[in-house]
Parts: sequence; structure tokens; C-alpha cells
Amino acid sequence: MSTKIYRDAWGIPHLRAGSPGELAFAQGHNIAVDRAWQIEADRHRAEGTTAAFLGAHAVGWDRFARQSRLDDTARRCFDALDEDTASWITKYVDGVNAGLTEGARRAPQFTETGLAPGRWQPWTPLSIWLATHILFAGFPTKLWREEVARALGDEAIELFATDGNGTSGSNGWLVTGERTASGAPLIAGDPHRFIEDPGIYQQIRLACPEFDVVGLAVPGVPGIAHFGHTGTVAWAITNAMADYQDLFRERLRRRGAQVEALGPEGWRLASARRETIEVAGGDPVEVEVIETERGPVVIGGPDEEMAISLRIPPRVDKDLGFGALPALLRARTVADVDRAFDGWAEPVNVVQAADTQGGLLHRVAGRVPRRHGDNRLRVVPAWDRSYAWTGQYEPLPSEPVEGVAVMANQRELAAPLGVEFAPPYRADRIRTLLGESAAWSAKSMAAVHTDSHLASAGPLLELVATLDGLSEGAGLLRDRLMNWDRRMEAGSTDASVYADLRSAVVRRIAWHPALRPLAARIEAAPYPPLFQPWLALVPRVAFALEGLLRTAALPGLDRSAVVREALEEVTAAEGSPGPWGERHRLAPWQALPDPEPEEWPALAGDHDCVLSTSSVPGITDLSIRGPAARYVWDLDRREESLWVVPFGASGVPGDAHHRDQLPLWLSGGLVPVVTDWDRLTEDDMTAGATASPRKAVREQTIEGFGTVRFVPVDPAADVDLIHGWVSEERARFWGMTDHSREQVLEIYEYLDSLSTHHAYLVHRADEPVALFQTYDPQADPLGECYEMQPGDCGIHFLIGPADGGTTPGFTGRLFQAFIAFVLADPALHRLVVEPDARNEKAIERLVRAGFELGPEIDKPEKRARLAYLRREKNEGGG
Repeated sequence: MSTKIYRDAWGIPHLRAGSPGELAFAQGHNIAVDRAWQIEADRHRAEGTTAAFLGAHAVGWDRFARQSRLDDTARRCFDALDEDTASWITKYVDGVNAGLTEGARRAPQFTETGLAPGRWQPWTPLSIWLATHILFAGFPTKLWREEVARALGDEAIELFATDGNGTSGSNGWLVTGERTASGAPLIAGDPHRFIEDPGIYQQIRLACPEFDVVGLAVPGVPGIAHFGHTGTVAWAITNAMADYQDLFRERLRRRGAQVEALGPEGWRLASARRETIEVAGGDPVEVEVIETERGPVVIGGPDEEMAISLRIPPRVDKDLGFGALPALLRARTVADVDRAFDGWAEPVNVVQAADTQGGLLHRVAGRVPRRHGDNRLRVVPAWDRSYAWTGQYEPLPSEPVEGVAVMANQRELAAPLGVEFAPPYRADRIRTLLGESAAWSAKSMAAVHTDSHLASAGPLLELVATLDGLSEGAGLLRDRLMNWDRRMEAGSTDASVYADLRSAVVRRIAWHPALRPLAARIEAAPYPPLFQPWLALVPRVAFALEGLLRTAALPGLDRSAVVREALEEVTAAEGSPGPWGERHRLAPWQALPDPEPEEWPALAGDHDCVLSTSSVPGITDLSIRGPAARYVWDLDRREESLWVVPFGASGVPGDAHHRDQLPLWLSGGLVPVVTDWDRLTEDDMTAGATASPRKAVREQTIEGFGTVRFVPVDPAADVDLIHGWVSEERARFWGMTDHSREQVLEIYEYLDSLSTHHAYLVHRADEPVALFQTYDPQADPLGECYEMQPGDCGIHFLIGPADGGTTPGFTGRLFQAFIAFVLADPALHRLVVEPDARNEKAIERLVRAGFELGPEIDKPEKRARLAYLRREKNEGGG
């Protein structure tokens, strides 16, 4: 069975292959073609190399990604995977690498930034997953609580540690057959995230003889982790709001070139090295990467007034839970889904599932460490053994499902595992809405998805109702708010009046003298700018407004007076407030924003509505977070299922399916899930998904020399050429002069099976002139022979006989192309070569090209001479 790609009317890919491995390759190839810019930007985010093409504003993230060891943690987790899962992920990565060149041609952002598509490693999907979710548990909130405690006292932590909504908003609900029109369960919901363009979820179908699954995939990650329907069982998740990441205050000191950290057992050596962040249009930035026995240091260092390390389960356990992904694809029952999620690690989620046999599931999945209660609240001392991890929580028991089960980040099922949860408003509202009918269908779920009732307006409006002695205008405004239906509809001016009042109250509380000590501490705190959103006072007041309006813990804060002054302020404002949607607009995140920002459409909803389109009261009414997808899984007939994403299936600007779902998403509409292959159209890119295309992965024009093309070696097609070259006497140092054609074929077929080693035929004017190979030293015996550095890339090269010495500078020009090929990837910083120590001609050539000679080393097959070329030297930095 050949691999084929089909698409429905919305451009959604439906992939069909003869085996799970071929299907994984096809999925990787498809995402590379459809979303090359998105997944390459995400890869660079995970590796901490985005500033190299996005500029200085990206340095803060790159610094954090490197200091927190995201990519290295992903590598550890990959190395610990079982062989079958690792092979499956590797095939996906092979597909990505095969499709990136084609995808990059379609995406104009590569040309705009000068970025060339790079090479994915087997662990890159894990790295992307980790980078996407590293802030999900909100560890920077512990920095905030630390400052609250120091400014206002330990008891004041309760002021802001009440259930809040800064990072919540996801909804999910399971309706049993007793309450549906078909008599079979329905699962529906909408994950709430930062809205990204292109979107964080890709609608996709993955089919092979073993399984046939539709669901929402994360671009750059194989399989379907969060939301899927196999035909007989469906599942969905929301963030459980668990706390599983800790911050430790470290004491560091330098001892010569080494760094030591004080732990429970005394001073211990910490790992330390320096890395360089390349910056487009700016000077490189040096970063010191330090890791103690607790974890990587992400704030400060030995020469600064503070140092704080981050401890996360995947770094400790070497497991992200990716073994669950292929198991979910093969699931047929709720029991299968339950078993798969037993192995889940991060992030910690609430899971709902239902199957066609009557099985139901409502549980928490993920790993949470056992430790002191203070670890959950604030930064704890690294040298005190009281705060060490002592194991992990056993899985919590599943909750029985009777009629309806709701998961909306609320404090219920996962209460033992967290600190801050979402207020109960969304969960309560969903239960109320679902209780209004006993004949729910997939199509009728839009009424729940789009509900804009704002129950959290109650505490503020209760205070407004008590006000007297107001000016005439303020009295009329009070009466207007009392008659408001509390719906945050896009066309509602009453919703705008309420939003104006709320923002005015938030600002007045934030500026109140009772909070001045906290404001002063926050302003002076030496935390990286990356963490400032968690430390900003006005948003913190906004998200804790309900508690602050009811607490007596802030002496001197007259709540009635604050609300009265805010109401008079809104009354005195000039002009009509206008409809809510005029100021509550979509504001998606883009890795490369348009130079001329477009006006995004109006939205209904607010952060505590079921239609959770979050703004930041007191700061902005724009919405940067909202439903990143909506879905309804029908367990009676899968073809009745529905889904929608904010933009579309394609990540290519101008593509017909780039934003074709946006109008539906805005109106609450949903796209049908097509399961009939006859209703799909075969994609003309299908052939590209079945095997690595014989296209150049890089072309470079060198003045006076011509165009040089790097084409991946096809072992079967190129064996005669390669065998002819390596068997010549002039290639004796290549070490294959006595190899038969079959032996050469076997070697290059093996190299072709690896994701860490790559072979290319280098063409000049369509004629092969060199064999060029790159490899990751960590996955090669060379890695055991020298001190590796992050960003090392090993190379081998063999100049062919085509030129015969007729072109002056021929070899030097090829060297120029070799170096440019490797350094086009910002993640790579140093070329490493190890020619035979007797090959004086090659060593002299390397020195002329700018390589620095290293020591001689002994390898099993030869004595070699190491040589290095650093990026900064190649670019003239010395």
C-alpha cells in the first residue's frame, strides 16, 4: 500500500499509509510542507537560536531556553525511550527533513529572514513539546509569591494565591448517552492557549491497517496527543493546573574555572560552560549555562545578587511520556486510553474519554513530585534537605461520570496536586447549560462553546449596587449596570461599560498605598524580562479582583470608595464606550509579525466566560488567549463529529486554506470531520511523501565559480559513482579503497537510515564534484575522543575527480560552500574534522580555510588530527 495524502474541502490532510512507520514519515513530511516556517521557528525556540534570524528581541527567550537545557532534556528523554517509540519518532523526523526544503520554498518568511531550513534531530519533537509547555505550570508565579511575602508578609500570599485565571480558560465536557439524541456519548471542548498564527493545533487524519484516527496534532510532534477519535474511542484533555516545577534559591561560588553550589551535603561541583547566542543585526551575546544538583540555573549566577535553579520532572526522570503517543493511536477502548495515559508525564492534564462499548473516563494524567508544601508556593533554599523531592504522587482515582462531566481547570479532581485553579464559573455555567437539554447532538454544542455569560462580574456589581450619594450620571450608569444581562457580546455597549469600570477599579487598587511596598519590590527585583508578565502588579490585581474586593487583609483599602471613584471616573469619560467587540479584538502571536499590523476581528467573550477570550483588565482589552481549537467527538457516528481552528490548515500566507476557518471560528461554527475517502481529493504532493525527494537541500551561487547544489545521497542510485570515487588510490585516506560495491552500498544505506548522519553529493553545474557528509559527534565514536561543545557538527569530505585541477581555487571554493552549508543552521557553532594524521595535504588545506588544529587522537581505524572552525572566526570575529 503506497502512502497517499488526501485533503477535504478545508485543506485538512488525511494521510493513508501501509504501516505506522510509513505513516509517521508521511505525517512529518506533511507538516514540513504545510507549516515549514512554524515548525522551524519552534525548533529554533527549543534550541535557543531564534535571535539569529529574529533579532535582539528574541535574546531573552533564547537565553532561557539554553539555561534551562530544554534541548538537552529532550535528548535525554529520547535516549530513554523504548526502541519502538524511538524508531517511530525517528521516522517522523525523517519525513520532516525530507519535506522541509519544499515547505521552505512555499513560506516567504524564510526569504524575509534569510533563514535556511535546518536539520532535525530525532529528539527535536520532544524538544518542541517541552518548549511549548515549559511555562504551563506557571513556575514564575512562585517569584511573584516570594515578592508578595517579602513586601506584605507571608499571610498576604493568600491575597493573590486564590483561584485565578491568568493561564486558565480551557473547557471540556463529556455527555453520556442518557443526555444525547443518539444515545451515545459526546465529548466536546476548546483548549485555551495563546492564539498563534499559524495555530498550535493541526486538524489531521492518520490511517494505516492498524488504526484510523482523526484529531488535533501539535505541529512538529508525531501522533495525536491531546484530542483524538479512533472510531471506537475518543479522548480530550484540559490543563489540570497541577504544580510540578520548583524553584530553588542557590548559593554559588567560583573556584578557579569551576562553579560550586551549596546543597544539603555541602559545596558540590556544578556543571558550567559558556554559550554564544547569535543575534541578527546585533552583537553576539554570551550566556553562562550552569546546572546544580537541583537543576539548571535560570535566574542570576555566581556573580549576581541571586541565583535560582529550576527543577522539572522530565529533567529528573528523563521522561516526557511520549511512549503514550503510539499507544493512543492504537486505542480501541477507554481502558486502552487509560493505560496509555498511565505513562503520561508532562504537562499534567485532566483526561476525559468515552467508547462505543459504554466505557467512560474522567481522570488526571501526569507526574507530580512529592515535596514540602512550601515548594509549591515560593522559592525554597537549595541547601535545606527539607525541600528535596521524595518521590511522586500515585495516580489519583478516576471520577465516576454520571450524566455530565466537566473539566474547566477548576479545583476539583486535581485539587491535591495544585495551588491555583480557575474559578468555578465556567465549570458551573457549562453544567447549567448542559442541564437544559437531554437531547444533545454534535451540532447543538455550539451553544455551549460560544456562551458569553460573565458570572464573575457578580462581586464587583454587588458593590456597585450598594453605592449611594453618586452624581446623577454615575447613578444612571449604576442602574444601567444593574440591568445588564452580564453577557460579553461583541455588539454590547453595556459589556464595554462594565469592562471600563473593572479596569478603573483594578488600576486604583494596584496604585493604592497599601500595595506600594509590593510595587516597589517588583520594580527593583532583578528578574529577567521574560518573567515580567508573571510579576506585573496590575494584571495580578485584575486576576485576583474577586478576592481583593472581599478580603479584609489589606488595611486602609476602602473597597466601596475605590469602586465609587472608579464609577465616577467612567461616567466622566468623554464619548460613548462603543461595542465591546470594537476594543476586544483578536491579537494573535506571530514569530515574524507583519511590518504593517493588520486590524484583527472583533470578539465576544471574556476570561471567565465559557467563550474564554482573555484580556488583561487595566492593561488592554485585546485578546491574546482564547480557544485554540473547538471539537465535538460523536461516539455514535464519527462522521458526525465537528472541529474548527482559528485560522486554517495551511501555515503559508496567501494559501487558500491559510485563514479560511477564521469566519467560522469567530461565529462559533464548526467544520465537519470527513471520514469517507471518496469525498476527499488526492493531494498532488503525495509522491513527495512516500520517499525523500531527489532535490537539492541547499543551493549557493559563488561568484566566479557558479552554482553549488547539495543533493542527499540516494544509496541505490549513487552507489556506482561513490564506489568509483572511494576505490581510487587518491582516496586512500577515506579508508574504503578495498571495499566492494555491495559493501559501499551497505554503508550508505546504513547512513541513510540515521537521523544524525547525512551524506550529500555536491553538484557544480549539474555535475557531481564532491561527497560531503555531516554528523552529530554525540552520536558518533568521535564524541568519545574529544571534549564536545554545544553546536558542534562533524564533517567528512571527498573531492571528486571531475575538475582535474583545471579550475584555480576549485577546492577552496568548495570549502567555502561546505562551511556555508553547515553554518546556515544557527544552532551549529563549530565544524569539527578528524582527517588521517598522515594526510598532510588535507591538513594544510584545512589550515588555509581557517581551521584551528587540535591534538592527534587514536581512533579504531586510524590516528587522526582534530581541527576546528568556529563560527565567529569564519565570520571574521577572530
